[in-house]
Amino acid sequence: MSFEDFVDERSLVSRDALGTKEIKLKLLEVEDDTSDHIWRFGVRVKVKKILITIKHINTQQIEEGECDLHDIEKEMKEKRHYSSTNRWVPTTDIKNGYIINSRHASLLADAVALDYITI
Repeated sequence: MSFEDFVDERSLVSRDALGTKEIKLKLLEVEDDTSDHIWRFGVRVKVKKILITIKHINTQQIEEGECDLHDIEKEMKEKRHYSSTNRWVPTTDIKNGYIINSRHASLLADAVALDYITI
């Protein structure tokens, strides 16, 4: 592995406010949509499915679950007429198949609002 390919684990893991859980998101599937604004926002992909891994720090218990963000966004728009999820992620924010921690909150906003995920 070269230095350019090395990814620091801390950039992939986000934590809850109390520091009791660590969250990691693995990209499983992207949609075929292409961004109209490559000149403005760069090369991005629209995330469809992710694998969420939640580690409870106190008990060392690990939970995993697949999440279809497209279906959750559609349900959110039906129930609340608004979705706050931004599923567009720059390709530079995907490292070794994992999404960096700065994008976690925007990707999981609807899932948390509909109580699919409790953090």
